[in-house]
Amino acid sequence: MEGYTMSPIDGILDRVEKPSRYMGSELNTYGKAWDEASTRVVWAYPDLYEVGSSHLGLQILYNVVNQHPRALSERVYCPALDMEAVLREESLPLFSLESRRPLQDFDFVGITLQYELTYTNVLNLLDLGNIPLYAKDRDEDDPLVMAGGPCAFNVEPVADFFDLVVLGDGETVVLEIIEVYETWCRAGAPGGRSEILTRLGEITGVYIPGHYVPCYEGEHFRALVPKGEAPEVIHKRTVANLDGAPFPEAPIVPYVEAVHDRAVVELFRGCTRGCRFCMPGMVYRPVRERAPETVEDLAGCILSHTGYEELSLVSLSSSDYSEIEQVLDRLTTDYSDDYVSISLPSLRVDDYSVKLAERVREVRHTGLTLAPEAGTQRLRNVINKNVTDADFQSALKAAFSVGVESVKLYFMVGLPTEEDADLIGIFEMVRACQALYSEHATSRRPLKINLSVAGFIPKPHTPFQWERQLTCDELEERIQRLRDLLPRRGVKFSWHDPATTRLEGILARGDRRLAKVIEHAWAHGARFDGWSEFFDPGIWASAFEAKKVTPASYVRERSRGTPLPWRHLSPGISIDFLWRERLRAFDGLPTGDCRWASCSGCGVCLCSGEKSRGGGHE
Repeated sequence: MEGYTMSPIDGILDRVEKPSRYMGSELNTYGKAWDEASTRVVWAYPDLYEVGSSHLGLQILYNVVNQHPRALSERVYCPALDMEAVLREESLPLFSLESRRPLQDFDFVGITLQYELTYTNVLNLLDLGNIPLYAKDRDEDDPLVMAGGPCAFNVEPVADFFDLVVLGDGETVVLEIIEVYETWCRAGAPGGRSEILTRLGEITGVYIPGHYVPCYEGEHFRALVPKGEAPEVIHKRTVANLDGAPFPEAPIVPYVEAVHDRAVVELFRGCTRGCRFCMPGMVYRPVRERAPETVEDLAGCILSHTGYEELSLVSLSSSDYSEIEQVLDRLTTDYSDDYVSISLPSLRVDDYSVKLAERVREVRHTGLTLAPEAGTQRLRNVINKNVTDADFQSALKAAFSVGVESVKLYFMVGLPTEEDADLIGIFEMVRACQALYSEHATSRRPLKINLSVAGFIPKPHTPFQWERQLTCDELEERIQRLRDLLPRRGVKFSWHDPATTRLEGILARGDRRLAKVIEHAWAHGARFDGWSEFFDPGIWASAFEAKKVTPASYVRERSRGTPLPWRHLSPGISIDFLWRERLRAFDGLPTGDCRWASCSGCGVCLCSGEKSRGGGHE
């Protein structure tokens, strides 16, 4: 399809609600010449433009490939339902934003897997791009479809749809993939698609699903058997030095307001707080910090290239950055005259974090957000959420004393060992919040409390990966119990739909038998399953029934010896460490943060041979 200009696209944009989602040419995009590139990659985010355009990982990879002298990269996002309808009606393929080329024209289609409930969107991207859904059905003229992101650490439910999967940090891996691909092309592409996949599979951190055969016994997964020379375990890739890692100094500025519409600088990667329910905190170890000078230089470049008036310093726990006070002092001094506000997401539940937020005047304007996760100290010890009632109260006192009038509180229900007393504990924390406001508030306005509850999901590569997930009925009962306890005035209560929580848990711990279920759900209209207005549980129930797959088998309790479909996809965490943490959880024993306490023996530092700035133990 060389020379195809996609001119019909201009004629359909006036038929969709938000044409700016599909226009391209935003500030700081690349426009590299198609014919001059030897490798062409399109990065796909399987959700709407407003969600995907602000995703930092995609922006990093987009810039990394475009800075390669012989490669280009472009972008595509999942079209909204109105655009999908127009594309299908006009028999037009889904296209990249930069050159408006069909996805079929690219050498690689890279899809980030951030959330299990985007899996039907993945199939929609492939189908609209005229790419066969299953890797086994693609031929020499089709792109190589690759996945990455946190869900790659159990990609098995969608593994059959991908030619290759990247585990861990992708900045250096993608350049190695390009080099291997170009070497193969220069040699005349010997052996075809099979040969290039074999070569790519030799790169550390690259998983080739087609080189493994799953084995089952009845409804239960038993093993994943490598073919030929394929390794038994694929180890993630880790960028050790973030100061030397590529980062977009001129990120793309979206046309429409994005979910996170601000300048972003990543303070550090990884987290060693050890919350036992948290998959990112386990798979992204070890902690690796950027130097303060690097953070400040990046902030200056990004603000000057974008015109943003807000700068967000991001990480899994921003107040854990070892030089946070120094960085805040310099940034607030440098940009106070430019009316640039600074935000600190993912703060700890303590007065220190509140004081940090107050220093950048964020907390007064946006209110205070705290995530105690559980209502009692007993249950917080079980999940290793190192937050005490004293921490909670000191954070509230500090916030109310500087004028905070609204508080957001995040909890989970259905956690292992949860009892009715833990639900009552959430109610008591809300009452404590109201009492402290009455005592310490400087405002005369009534306090607003937004209480959000999510159902617990036992995620892979966590100490709770063996646990049972509650049924929808059980979750609904606990949510109703909490509703009955909470005061009717002053508290806005919201909760995650138990049906979507249940589906997320099934997909999170699934195996390859789910590919046919996902395909069936997609073929019968499932789209944007993470959006409450689009999710249809009936479609999924029919899909499981049609494919004779029992969903409950994926969310049951598992024993220590039960084969796990994700065991071969290693983030470096020791399985023995995870099991020890599970035992400590049921004994109610917390585990300290190894950056500040003793080594917890998780195995990551020994596996990667790396040590972080600002703490960490080998």
